[in-house]
Amino acid sequence: MTLLDAVALACLQPASGDSHAARLLKELIDGPALLPFEPVVGDLVHQLADRLQIPPENQPAAIETARAWADRALTRAEKAGLTPIPVTDERYPPWLRQIVDPPIVIWVNGQLPDPTVPAVAVVGSRHATPTGLALGRQLGEGLAEAGLLVVSGLARGVDGVSHEGALAVGGKTLGVVGCGADVIYPAEHRELTARVAASGGVVSELLPGTTPKPHYFPLRNRIIAGLSRAVVVIEAGYQSGSLITARMALEQGREVLAVPGNVLSGRNRGCHALIKDGARLVETVGDVLDELGWASAGGHLTGRDKPLNVNALEGKMAPGETYDADGLAAVTGWAASQLLAELAALEIGGRVVRVPGGWTRPAGRQC
Repeated sequence: MTLLDAVALACLQPASGDSHAARLLKELIDGPALLPFEPVVGDLVHQLADRLQIPPENQPAAIETARAWADRALTRAEKAGLTPIPVTDERYPPWLRQIVDPPIVIWVNGQLPDPTVPAVAVVGSRHATPTGLALGRQLGEGLAEAGLLVVSGLARGVDGVSHEGALAVGGKTLGVVGCGADVIYPAEHRELTARVAASGGVVSELLPGTTPKPHYFPLRNRIIAGLSRAVVVIEAGYQSGSLITARMALEQGREVLAVPGNVLSGRNRGCHALIKDGARLVETVGDVLDELGWASAGGHLTGRDKPLNVNALEGKMAPGETYDADGLAAVTGWAASQLLAELAALEIGGRVVRVPGGWTRPAGRQC
């Protein structure tokens, strides 16, 4: 099967926000037994067209249109430096191939990392609190230091900082996007996208040049989960995309872990629900490594069992010193409502104490 044939198969059903064609194609080529793969392509195209319920009289035009789209996509990919990898290619990520609806073709900006290295996804809110951002970065750093591949969605918030954390320690990271792999989204992540592509790669199943649309993001979430051995969730609400990723990971038989957080804001209800349902609670990078049975690449990992700094505000308070609200607002830049909510969460956890004149972090308390 030529690359043009593979891309044409992917183009038979234009991106519609579901993975129906991918699921049907996997069924047609006998599930996981994809290699070696030498079917009669013409028959396969018509079988897929039948399964997609394209009327027989319309199939010749539909197939011709799909091949024209495929030809244009390959031309654009070559100009953009993207590598198309069909599901039948031995370079295709083996963990992704195992899911029920693996993308027919993935488009890669960069080079896919070593498939023998386990990947862990770190996902969370686009509108994360400073606490959530600190946690995402720390997990990205710690997992990359341990020699794991960090996967996320190159979105604002937790996704972006988890990539940043992995890059900060010279680790490998992979970004999965809800647009073409040659399209920058969000715009402010232009530099980050280039760094992720140079480190590991930017991946999409959408044709080059495809602009982001809301229904593409749930579609890409199954790829994030499919590439990963485990998914760690930070600051997920009940209706969040991160929770969708976690549910897809569970359906795919992957490990799901969650970081607990402030019970007052509602931002962590999804994470707490996952924990109640049996997801492992994450307090340290070591919790993730233990769940995977993974020893760090260099032997002992510094900070492996150090508790995550679960509140960025706490890290700005020297033990034994007293801080008033104005002083804390000045060092954090936070609005009063956010500052007071974070202080309340720390008080409930016994990590700060209200005293005359403000709040203090007890001496000897480690972040």
